[in-house]
Amino acid sequence: MNGALLGKTVIVTGASSGIGKETARELAKAGARVTLICRPGPKAEAALEELARDVGGENVELLGADLSQMESIRSCAAQFKKTHDRLDVLVNNAGVYLSERQVTPEGLEKTFATNHVAYFLLTNLLLDLLKSSAASRVVCVASEAERWGKIDFDDLQCEKRYGGMKAYAQSKLANIMFTYELARRLTGTGVTANCLHPGVVRTGWGTTSNLLFRIGIALYRPFMISPRQGAKTSIYLASSPDVETVTGKYFFKSRQIHSIPSSYDAETARKLWEVSEHITGNS
Repeated sequence: MNGALLGKTVIVTGASSGIGKETARELAKAGARVTLICRPGPKAEAALEELARDVGGENVELLGADLSQMESIRSCAAQFKKTHDRLDVLVNNAGVYLSERQVTPEGLEKTFATNHVAYFLLTNLLLDLLKSSAASRVVCVASEAERWGKIDFDDLQCEKRYGGMKAYAQSKLANIMFTYELARRLTGTGVTANCLHPGVVRTGWGTTSNLLFRIGIALYRPFMISPRQGAKTSIYLASSPDVETVTGKYFFKSRQIHSIPSSYDAETARKLWEVSEHITGNS
């Protein structure tokens, strides 16, 4: 893959660790200029330093943003557009699992805000660059947790009943339905949109959750794959010529698979899009 992305501009969100960092590393090795969008702090700075040593400082840069907050996302997108005139690949990767309900300063449930609203808002804010850079790609990291998800328009923010897996599964199903709807809306633009399940990966996911959940993760950890293995499908969708014109699909182990039947409900996807526009004020 060396040189396959030479001259391309790429964004990877949540790239300070895990799948995101490995995705950024491999895409930069392939010649891309990669912007890491991460929460500001020592972890993000350490990731930038590590990747710069590995792939060359000219190939990676850091933009700080709290992806649970819309104001921060808008500021980050504006900053990127000031310094870049193209965007070839956007990898929406950042995500959280929270065992206890938390609310952002903007009043959104934090899992929904980080895992869905951030994908929706950042992508839409950068769509003009993606379109002008076509053929270009949007890659959304989802999860097989979509199997247990339901888009509950009566309780999107989990105010009536909160469960960590309930909120997470809903957000991951939302990732898939957003991707399918985005692909429909981008027909004829030269911009593709695909999503993926990375596998069950050894990352920091869930390590800030309650004790019982952390114990479960620890017991299952020996059976998990490495972040490098987990990043393979993201890298494939971001760079392979095999999927240059493929859009609106769901992948696992770099192969197309089917998501749950409800994920293909175009009317629900359209409504989720409209609700997301209302939440973000981006229409």
